[in-house]
Amino acid sequence: MKKLAIMQPYLFPYLGYFQVMKAVDQYVVYDDVQFIKGGWINRNNVLMQGEKKLFSIRLLGASPNRLINEVEVDEDFDKFLQTMRSYYARAPYRDEVGAMLARICEYPDKNLATFTQHSLEEILGYLSIGTDLVMSSGLQKDTDLKGQDKVLAICEELGAGQYINAIGGQELYSRDDFAAHGIDLKFLQTNPVEYRQLGNEFVSGLSIIDVMMFNSPEAVNTMLDQYELI
Repeated sequence: MKKLAIMQPYLFPYLGYFQVMKAVDQYVVYDDVQFIKGGWINRNNVLMQGEKKLFSIRLLGASPNRLINEVEVDEDFDKFLQTMRSYYARAPYRDEVGAMLARICEYPDKNLATFTQHSLEEILGYLSIGTDLVMSSGLQKDTDLKGQDKVLAICEELGAGQYINAIGGQELYSRDDFAAHGIDLKFLQTNPVEYRQLGNEFVSGLSIIDVMMFNSPEAVNTMLDQYELI
């Protein structure tokens, strides 16, 4: 049974995002939906001196009136990379993760959708996760469809037998409607995950950058398996 997930492209998202990606066979980068201003597409939290610190990547043309794939990354990333080197100077995997971050930031195509897709592919490659990534805009579907109907159309086109969504989508989708299309709907609930950081008290809810800085790819994969499907 083919397992599928569909999520908007986020830059350096949290652990749960990658749990969904690892849990499926194919992951659709939902790039042809409207950009949500004030969301988490271009920002997240990292660790600075034992506390959460928000980073934000500058965008050009970001507006609720535009699709995600109509927005550009407007950032040279010099300050971002310097900041990550400073914050994680004592992290055990700073060299490996720092090199990967540099490759991501040097990617020449600054379209937000393709830039983010590349970043996800780099991280999945680093973690040896073989999930297949597909751009939503490249699929043949009725562009007038919205919400659940659009998701169902993508599931049917790609032959999904099971659709997995983050737990926050429970009120958006109906198990009965998915079942009527022969699709098993599941929601991924992340179990509590802790790991050793530099400080004495664990700071949760940070970007995948923090997770990878302090843990080997093998350890990260173990954390990615700490969830329940409901």
